[in-house]
Amino acid sequence: MPIPLDQLKIKIFADGADKASMAELAKDPLIKGFTTNPTLMRKAGVTDYAGFAKEVLAEIAEKPVSFEVFSDDFDEMERQARVIASWAGNVYVKIPVMNTKKQSSAALVKKLADNGVKLNVTAILTLDQVKEVAAALSPDVPAIISVFAGRIADTGVDPVPVMRECKAALAGTPNFELLWASPRELLNIYQAEEIGADIITVTPEVLKKGAMVGLDLGELSYQTVKMFYDDGQKAGYVLHDGQ
Repeated sequence: MPIPLDQLKIKIFADGADKASMAELAKDPLIKGFTTNPTLMRKAGVTDYAGFAKEVLAEIAEKPVSFEVFSDDFDEMERQARVIASWAGNVYVKIPVMNTKKQSSAALVKKLADNGVKLNVTAILTLDQVKEVAAALSPDVPAIISVFAGRIADTGVDPVPVMRECKAALAGTPNFELLWASPRELLNIYQAEEIGADIITVTPEVLKKGAMVGLDLGELSYQTVKMFYDDGQKAGYVLHDGQ
């Protein structure tokens, strides 16, 4: 039987851009940090990037929060990264592993890390990318390496062996944390724990399923049948002979 989420070694970060939800989750000891990105912020209706971020940081001062740059030009990425990093000491700046021209961001990662900027290098999907990023980062500066295991799975590839190789590639770099990104189901938290990932990002939808951990499968079967029955009754469905 799986152990409760609060007994796992892996750190659970909440992924989203709803300010009220983030403030509430900040009070939950299970949640060790937060991540967001321009796509999530746009979906949440955020129009003032800096205003939103500073309001979030006013509520969340003790746990790490990752905010992402949104330029495609490396010089502008650098400028944005320095602005974002200046907001608070618990901020990690998310830098994509490449730009839309498929140019590696390794040189920018090295420059920022060498200047003491805490980074979360994101949108990584391959072991070679992990190795390139790790070589660019400063071993003395905390950093997060976000591998999108969920997107790997979306291609039909089992992400577990890939993530295990990524963890092995980071051996001897205690300041670098491997993050299992884009989980699709609660099981992914336990898979990430098993391969030794340091962090997993979890959406509120997946996090809610934590209440099901350890639930008897026979009982869950009954609850599922009851749900179907109750919804059929509420809908008022009727079938007459001869239809």
